[in-house]
Amino acid sequence: MAAPLVVGFDLDMTLIDTVPGFAATLEALGAELGVELPIAELTERLGPPLDVILGPYLPADRLAEAGDRFRALYPDLAVTSVPVLPGAHEALAAVRRHGGRNLLVTGKYAPNAQRHVDHLGLDVDHLEGWVWGVLKGQALREHGAQVYVGDHVHDVEGAHAAGVTSVSVLTGGCDEAELRAAGTDVVLPDLRAFPAWLDEHVLGLTG
Repeated sequence: MAAPLVVGFDLDMTLIDTVPGFAATLEALGAELGVELPIAELTERLGPPLDVILGPYLPADRLAEAGDRFRALYPDLAVTSVPVLPGAHEALAAVRRHGGRNLLVTGKYAPNAQRHVDHLGLDVDHLEGWVWGVLKGQALREHGAQVYVGDHVHDVEGAHAAGVTSVSVLTGGCDEAELRAAGTDVVLPDLRAFPAWLDEHVLGLTG
């Protein structure tokens, strides 16, 4: 008997457009710290952990404190302003139609990721937060995922680490050439194309 379908999804710039909330929180953080942060540049390619994003602009001994403060500011500044991306609800529903489970695997701090899930009504069975790059592979393996959907080359790394099908959408900061060079299996313009792809994928597994 085939294993039940489990599809993993990234959160930021895959299911939700985090740019407005992330920008507002970075602006508030920079003002508190007295640091001029290039907001537009930092929100152009969301995906890496916060300490990687802030590393060039803060001394190493201030990164942990800055990260804690960012996560504290985030709920008030970055949840209600962040919309779901086109096709996100339909993509999650497509997995359900095939009797599958939706797994959210994100580099975001888990309590803040859960706030987005709750606010936007995302149909997710389980959330794994604060994992990035190849470390996403462990979460995907533990929950029996067969597919991982993301927008960043590091999401491709996570899929490869788990040995699962990598599906990439072009709604984040990585273009098709970068994603294909990273070895993704599938490139879609956005999640609106995912249900049709999943139908074909599942048919191929059972045909």
